[in-house]
Amino acid sequence: MTEPGTLSTLSIREAGSRMRRGALASVELVEAALTRIEQTEDKVHAYVAVAAEEARAAAARADTELQAGNDRGLLHGIPIAVKDIFDWAAIRTACGSRARDGCAPAVADAEAVARLRASGAVLLGKTVTQEFAAGVVSPPARNPWGVDRVPGGSSGGSAVAVASGSCRAALGSDTGGSIRIPAAVCGVVGLKPTLGLVSTRGVYPLSWSLDTVGPLARTVEDAAVVLDALGAERPVSAPSNATSELGQDVAGLRIGIPRPYFFDRVHPQVQETINVAFGELRQLGATLVETPWAEAAAARASALIISRVESASVHETTLRDAEAAIGPDLRQRLLIGRRVPATEYVRALRARVAVRDAVARLFASHRLDALATPTVPAVAVPADRLVVEHSDGPEALGAAYTRLTMPFNATGQPALSVPCGFDESGLPVGLQLVGRPFAEATLCRIGHAYEQTTRWHLRLPPA
Repeated sequence: MTEPGTLSTLSIREAGSRMRRGALASVELVEAALTRIEQTEDKVHAYVAVAAEEARAAAARADTELQAGNDRGLLHGIPIAVKDIFDWAAIRTACGSRARDGCAPAVADAEAVARLRASGAVLLGKTVTQEFAAGVVSPPARNPWGVDRVPGGSSGGSAVAVASGSCRAALGSDTGGSIRIPAAVCGVVGLKPTLGLVSTRGVYPLSWSLDTVGPLARTVEDAAVVLDALGAERPVSAPSNATSELGQDVAGLRIGIPRPYFFDRVHPQVQETINVAFGELRQLGATLVETPWAEAAAARASALIISRVESASVHETTLRDAEAAIGPDLRQRLLIGRRVPATEYVRALRARVAVRDAVARLFASHRLDALATPTVPAVAVPADRLVVEHSDGPEALGAAYTRLTMPFNATGQPALSVPCGFDESGLPVGLQLVGRPFAEATLCRIGHAYEQTTRWHLRLPPA
């Protein structure tokens, strides 16, 4: 039998290859994941529920099917975790909130969860989310690179589970950066697909016109494999699978560097690490060009207003009937959203169309295949001090962490965060790559090529 510690570092493709050769069983892989949860959970608190017996039974079925020649694809027998805003039949969707205490178990799987099951994936458990997916801290989850630090959010538990090796991939959601932010500060890969590509049915909404569903994983290839399994909500919109260009070189691709917005108030060590990553992309043959995007700040502002107003609408009944059960941070956010005039919301919707058109012109005029920026301007901060310290003063954590991600929620483009190094204290830094709508394959091609050159994704956290 393979050692559990070794199994916790296998990629999805490596694990699948071993299973198909008969050198590994899904029950063995799942048991190793459950052991890893036991070893790490008291330190990192990634899960709100672990479906151990259900996972063991699913793994046994997966092995039987493979032995009978019924191969469902690359996720067959692979253990995957699910953020606790996704419905999972017969389990409560608690959303990290006391306001959901006593809610009935879900009667059916969310569409994304159902598609994972259909692909043969083994669902391990539900991961910690910030309350109703609104925030960047994800208590009580902690960062495995420093358990006194935040894991980012709101998909913090999913990022922690992947980084800790207790699952091969996890589902997350992204409305203002909630996949990419925890991926960056936990040293894993996070992929926000094009808005509307993946179904959000059965996922508790935060902001219905911005919400996206996507994977967190150890490698770009693993994230692409999961995204392909999730499928397209509207197949005609997606020109190719996310895995279709993996292995192709990036020579000749054009990548824009959108200064100054995405490089203002970025910590020096993050900036240095990103500059090295840019050099590595050039060595791979990509052409990097300076492409200022004047509308970036407006893109973020429009997404911020839209998310606040729509969140207040989603939780209107809860605010009226159970306000005391909502945490203070979310309560303040919802009350602010309720006070935004309808005229401001409409103005933000119109601005969103304008910034989407502006970034499309930017890509067209510079013949771009992608943009490259830092994912977040600073590494994971201490859990007892939720600010980012800059030379010119502190910045609230939520504002800092979403500043570079949220513009692309407004435009709806796919965005990928990949590990690109560490600061002097050993905390991960993320590189954000942003593509054309429905060009996930090209985005993953660039991220995969970068990953194969640098190998940052192979480092393991001390926790």
